[in-house]
Amino acid sequence: FWRVVKQCCSALPQNKPRYLMGVGYPLDLVVCTTLGVDMYDCVYPTRTGRFGVALVDAISPGTMRLKGTEYAEDTRVVEEHCDCPCCLKGKGYSRAKLHMMLKSGEPVAAQALTAHNIAYMMRLTRGMRSAILEGKFEEYVRDFLKRFYPGGY
Repeated sequence: FWRVVKQCCSALPQNKPRYLMGVGYPLDLVVCTTLGVDMYDCVYPTRTGRFGVALVDAISPGTMRLKGTEYAEDTRVVEEHCDCPCCLKGKGYSRAKLHMMLKSGEPVAAQALTAHNIAYMMRLTRGMRSAILEGKFEEYVRDFLKRFYPGGY
């Protein structure tokens, strides 16, 4: 689909905003921004939160499936540096607590992960915007890809 996005963006006026609906994976947002897209709208961050998945700055695919047994005793928060209501910069819900709440059907877990995922996407888009304004977007993309694919891409 990136080829279609590239073709559409090259055909649209440079001085008009370009909106892409239904694309929400972090990698796709970075690539499509590189291709010229300005605005996005997608249910991905909220839907994945409701299913117990946190978006994280980590190895591809950048998700943490907190229903998995590997989180049952993990006392760390989803992301230490995140100041969302779920993480509270290291003082929020532990992965183990979220795991337990998700397994028992507690709706607050889905709400907390939804808030986290929206905060993640806001950091991602703010980071891209800042890099574009500072003329450092190529460097931003390289750094993003290195975090997403530490073994190379």
